[in-house]
Amino acid sequence: MLVLGLCRRLARPSFAGWMLWLAAGLAVTSAGCRRQGGESGVPQSVAGSGGGFVDTTREAGIDFQMSFLPNEQGQTFKINLYDHGCGVAVGDYDGDGDDDLYFLNQLGANGLYRNRGDATFENVTEEVGVGLADRISVGATFADYDNDGDQDLFVTSTCGGNVLFRNEGQGRLVEATSAAGLQHVGHSQTPTFFDYDNDGWLDLYLVQTSEWTKGELDGEAGYYPGKGDLGNFVHVLASPVEYNILYHNNRDGTFTDVTASSGLKGRGWAGDAAVFDYDQDGWLDVLVTSMFGRAQLYRNQQDGSFVDVTLKTLGKTPFGGIGAKVFDSNNDGLLDIYVVDMHSDMWMGVDFQHRSEAKAKRFETRSFDRFFGPIYYESAQARQEEQRVQDLLGYDRDEVLFGNAFYQNLGKGEFREVTAERNLETFWPWGIAAGDFDNDGATDLFLASGMGYPFYYWPNALLMNNRQGAFIDRAVEFGVEPPRAGPFLEQTIDGQRCPRSSRCTATADFDGDGRLEIVVNNFNHEPYFFHNGFPQQNYVAFRLTGTQSNRDAIGAVVKLHLANSILVRQVDAASGYLSQSSKDLHFGLGYSTSIDQVEIKWPSGRTQVLDEIELNRRHEIREPGD
Repeated sequence: MLVLGLCRRLARPSFAGWMLWLAAGLAVTSAGCRRQGGESGVPQSVAGSGGGFVDTTREAGIDFQMSFLPNEQGQTFKINLYDHGCGVAVGDYDGDGDDDLYFLNQLGANGLYRNRGDATFENVTEEVGVGLADRISVGATFADYDNDGDQDLFVTSTCGGNVLFRNEGQGRLVEATSAAGLQHVGHSQTPTFFDYDNDGWLDLYLVQTSEWTKGELDGEAGYYPGKGDLGNFVHVLASPVEYNILYHNNRDGTFTDVTASSGLKGRGWAGDAAVFDYDQDGWLDVLVTSMFGRAQLYRNQQDGSFVDVTLKTLGKTPFGGIGAKVFDSNNDGLLDIYVVDMHSDMWMGVDFQHRSEAKAKRFETRSFDRFFGPIYYESAQARQEEQRVQDLLGYDRDEVLFGNAFYQNLGKGEFREVTAERNLETFWPWGIAAGDFDNDGATDLFLASGMGYPFYYWPNALLMNNRQGAFIDRAVEFGVEPPRAGPFLEQTIDGQRCPRSSRCTATADFDGDGRLEIVVNNFNHEPYFFHNGFPQQNYVAFRLTGTQSNRDAIGAVVKLHLANSILVRQVDAASGYLSQSSKDLHFGLGYSTSIDQVEIKWPSGRTQVLDEIELNRRHEIREPGD
């Protein structure tokens, strides 16, 4: 995180002292922490008669815990990207029809949990061999890169080497990184599979940050320490950027780096990527968020190359963008864009005494025209440092905004930024999950939020679509907040409480009852598994299989034509920040009892129309023409 350095441990304000602090979120691991009394708690019933969510993590058999690196984020914490946490991916690895879960970790093994079909899980990590405990994992994606009908798995790492697991059927995963030509070592983020050239095979887009770790391996700890410390963040910001990589699928199990000819190398410091056909020309385009500087929207030129159209299409974009998600917010049949900005909320400073909490609450739904937010107008030194930060990072203030950004799709490749109108400015957001959680026919949002030690607790946001053009945070009313075990961990750091904080989130209907669950990978503590207890309403779901298109049908768009609206969903690549939700397409229908027509636009260009669709079940749809 970028944080204004007002820490009491600094002798005096300086450029380093006022400097931004990237990747805070410093929770605590059991190592070096004292135990503090606390009750484990039991699932709480959802308030009110409208239903909601219940945290059933333990009852579901999920015993994973993400653990941070004590020498980076503990009592002697540093200022670097290790606090950005690790991802979560949803996919049917064993082909039994039920979505499974894969959690990523920094200290210790990742966790693969097989869904028994009823939203309870068994840990099969060791059996399948995908723990990767020898490296710091970041993001992961399930995708059928070889079109053989099985979900393969790609995992990114911070300087430990990325890994491709090929699925040989029945959930048997075999490491195939070198054979595929994907043995990259760097500071990678989410792996995004999509078919950029419409040849029916998934290519791989790998977004990168910068060389924010030191060059020498800590042999005892087994990882590369991060640059920066509490008194100096300039070394992190000044790190040489790493450029994104586009790998073309050669259709024989191997990939070729085509970044140079594609125009997709980006500007460095990439946070997330969202893939969709923004101008509806039949070719997938790419949006890349930037942790420091403007985002990039790349239009597919249909010849293997992309061109940056950000400024003319979106205008200003978030300075500190993290997660990105595309979804239809108002049932007009068009996909909108939502980018959450974590780093622009770090104006409050390193605050051990929590003196800025009241100010943060006062300004949580407000964005500013300066990176230092309200501090810019309160301190002459902050105004001087803001210019120095701008010079260091090289961003143009006329190209960025400081806060979340929601872009309403107007059609014909045009967008309008309407964040304030939609009530979509939030505080300390990381990951985004989108879905119709209450099945009322409108897409809602869950935002994984918070920072952890040494900051105060900050709640996750459950933004329910009011079907009138705005979103309302109903996290408390619908059981998401406060956490089941309380807002603080049982451990302390330096005698201080350790707030819980979330990073990545995904959604799927894990028990097949037509209601979407939410899963969250948290920073240095157990995940949340929110079981959906909203009252049953009509729904319909689709699992698509491509034949002429890529087998996963990534990029396919399904439109439901109802009496007074058009509902649209896209089969997404991984997006939302280090997260992958189910590739099943779920539509809440509310009280609607019929669908006029279902229209499927396949990536191959084929359009398929379905009539007389049965409600309240998932339909398996295969692309015609094979």
